[in-house]
Amino acid sequence: MSNGSVFASDAEIDAYLERLFADSVAAVDGKYKDELADLKNLTGDVIKGITPDTADEAAYAKLIKTVELASAQNWSQAQLKARLERLGAVAMEIAKKVPTLAALVV
Repeated sequence: MSNGSVFASDAEIDAYLERLFADSVAAVDGKYKDELADLKNLTGDVIKGITPDTADEAAYAKLIKTVELASAQNWSQAQLKARLERLGAVAMEIAKKVPTLAALVV
């Protein structure tokens, strides 16, 4: 692989992209689809109101990915709550901006 790619061929890239697409569809259609949509609709001002530290924007990205995975894999509320708690205080504060997630993390 002289081009620096982690993929050996176009076929590997295609397969990887198909998995990503399937995962995205599963998350959007999954158990926590409404929560995921609400999280993604939070404005930058809302996030910055929780934490002005731009490094903490990573917590928001991790929160989105966690809820995507929970939705795609049909996690229980207890499983999702435990994972949200592991993300830390900033992610928990962001989660509280979505009413159905707020009920989990109270």
